[in-house]
Amino acid sequence: MLKETINGFTYGGDYNPEQWEKTYWEDDMRLMKKAQVNLVSIGIFSWARLQSKEGVYDFTWLDEILDLCHENGIFVDLATATASVPPWAYKDHPDIFPVDKQGNRLWYGSRQTYCPNSPSYHNLTKELVTTIVNRYKDHPALVMWHINNEYTCHVRECFCDTCAAEFRVWLKERYGTLDRLNGSWGTSFWSQWYHNWEDVMPPRQTTTQHNPGQVLDYQRFMSDSVLNCFMIEKKIIREMSPDIPITTNFMLDWKPLDYVKWAKEIDVISWDSYPNPATGVHPAKNAIDHDLMRGLADGKPFILMEQSPSQVNWRDINTVKYPGLNRLYSLQSIGHGSEGVMYFQWRQSRRGAEKFHSACITHTGDENSRVYKEVVEIGEELKAHTDISGSEVKNQVAIMYDYDNWWAVEYEPGPSCAVKYRDMILDYYTACYDANIGVDFVFQDSDISQYELVIAPLSYMVKPSMAESVKRFVASGGVFITSFFSGIVDEEDAVFENGYPGPLADILGISIEEFNPLESHMFNGITDALQSSKVTMWTELIRLKGAQAYASFTEDYLEGEPAVTCYDYEKGQSWYVGTRPEPTYLRRFLEKVCYDHGIEPVLKTPLGVEVTKRVDGENTWLFILNFNRDEMSIDLCGLSGLELLSGEEVSQKISIRAVSPMIIKLS
Repeated sequence: MLKETINGFTYGGDYNPEQWEKTYWEDDMRLMKKAQVNLVSIGIFSWARLQSKEGVYDFTWLDEILDLCHENGIFVDLATATASVPPWAYKDHPDIFPVDKQGNRLWYGSRQTYCPNSPSYHNLTKELVTTIVNRYKDHPALVMWHINNEYTCHVRECFCDTCAAEFRVWLKERYGTLDRLNGSWGTSFWSQWYHNWEDVMPPRQTTTQHNPGQVLDYQRFMSDSVLNCFMIEKKIIREMSPDIPITTNFMLDWKPLDYVKWAKEIDVISWDSYPNPATGVHPAKNAIDHDLMRGLADGKPFILMEQSPSQVNWRDINTVKYPGLNRLYSLQSIGHGSEGVMYFQWRQSRRGAEKFHSACITHTGDENSRVYKEVVEIGEELKAHTDISGSEVKNQVAIMYDYDNWWAVEYEPGPSCAVKYRDMILDYYTACYDANIGVDFVFQDSDISQYELVIAPLSYMVKPSMAESVKRFVASGGVFITSFFSGIVDEEDAVFENGYPGPLADILGISIEEFNPLESHMFNGITDALQSSKVTMWTELIRLKGAQAYASFTEDYLEGEPAVTCYDYEKGQSWYVGTRPEPTYLRRFLEKVCYDHGIEPVLKTPLGVEVTKRVDGENTWLFILNFNRDEMSIDLCGLSGLELLSGEEVSQKISIRAVSPMIIKLS
């Protein structure tokens, strides 16, 4: 990380001085120092200002601003500026234009308009990155390289002829022969058998449903193609600047890229968080991606690279972050393991597509806005508590996440387009969140032996590594939970020969005879010894093969049939939830499983009060965040310590104000 250079948490954001006259720069430095800013990202969308044509550069403004940051004690996360190609480049290099599924060329005039497989884009970026790195690799303000920006945010796939040719190369490397490809994709169906490699195309617009294997492989190919763009830049930086860490900013809830594969190539995991601040949006929807990023970092710290100080500009209606909410979201990231809080952007633009996106310095242009004052308050708090920096988040419960699953289950023609992978992950994550049961994220090739409980919702695709890992985990005493529509296909998207749930059948002790997706107006019910619930979306006819029925369906032809099952497999236990229960049922069910296996919540609090824990040796910090609009009372259950934000000793029962945080260093 950056701890060797920046003592404590990083704090700052995207700084775009090229949008402003130099008369603003000195005041920016003053206001940054007042807010305790110690890191700014510079140059992310500056390619057109740095290069006017091939081979012609002007670094005057960038030289000056890096020197100014250094003089004022502010470090720089310097971008390679490759996120948006300048207009001049397209005239001589039309292969840069991306092409959509319908065959339409996407023109420049926005941002990120490039084909990831364009040879010209690759060559121009190589020249640009080499020039930038050579010029600034020894600059004293530089502490991190920032490659590109929010990959695939706008062009998620390209279907041009260049991509078609590269897709065939990718397929040859993956399958070797056409017979192997035909077998994997099942091209005997609908007379799709390929006799020549040149006939294989991307899944462009066609009459009806594409071959699912083709679509899945194209998503894999596109993720790899964009990763190759990153690797081209990384290779140049590593050769010329081997000691400076590299990042690129991930995004929330992002489907196009296999971040598990990407994370292995990145020194500092960072991401951009833009939760909807409207009343009623569950804070778990933001917390989940903090935990996912920590998982991608293999438990190491990550950085919140972007968030808005208040409102964004790209929703249909752009609500502000009401007073205190920016502070809550900032400390939420720290509570989940972040080592930095950054914003987009420092000074609010007066022109362009994002002029109504909030910034630390608002259109008032001064230091008197509510937004800036809150930015200052957060900066002061982070600087005052640098001892928390470097501590870790460790949990007994993990949720398994897999991008191939996400891609495959959501394209699959049938059984139900209502089944969404992230929604099912969020169901189980939110149940844990509301119970204050901390969650890590793991992946199908992760070592899960350190956990007591592993949850793998909607494991439609089960790879051999997952099947073997889960079997060892349960046999050794672990607890495993999975949900409906799991164990259906292998990694080539072929249905398992012996039916559902495929290689998970032995450890679950069940077989699935049939599943019945429910339309939006349909429902069933389930009941167990402790509670009942309405269920929607999905039901299954489950046959017990050693497992016991924990809950049963209450309606229709499934009345009395198993809905939730439990199986004691060797030293461990496995659970199968064959439907989608209501949130309250799922939370109480997970609380029961955790209680039975000695997994305790950090604290028991009212809904809307989040509690997380960071640990460093004998030191423990509790982050208590009240997202409610009312004051809440909390029983510390015998814990006591120093509340760092107020400086008061606390014990027994405490009250936390509406939309407010507490950080308690336990005694």
